[in-house]
Amino acid sequence: MVIFLTVVVVVIAFALPFVIRESSLPRPEPESPTLHLEDRRAAIYENMRDLQGEYHMGKLSDDDYKQTKLDLQKELSGVLAEMERVVAAHSELKMDSVVTGRDSTEASG
Repeated sequence: MVIFLTVVVVVIAFALPFVIRESSLPRPEPESPTLHLEDRRAAIYENMRDLQGEYHMGKLSDDDYKQTKLDLQKELSGVLAEMERVVAAHSELKMDSVVTGRDSTEASG
């Protein structure tokens, strides 16, 4: 009896992937078009915190601190501007797909 139940469970386990249809699975959440920029922004903020900590510990001179902080701020402003551009372009693409009745993946391809 135990062997029979084990065989049934194994057969069901192997057959289940063939029975489940792709349409019955939940659609994966689309990846954010700005994910890489958000990661970069977080890294810049972390670098700025580290920079401030090193400055307060006396590891950096005033000039080095100011120059590095300025460089990080410039890089951050570029990342934020790029994020705004990507979001605006993505919004326009979505609006176009709503107006034309096409899926956004169809509109980009």
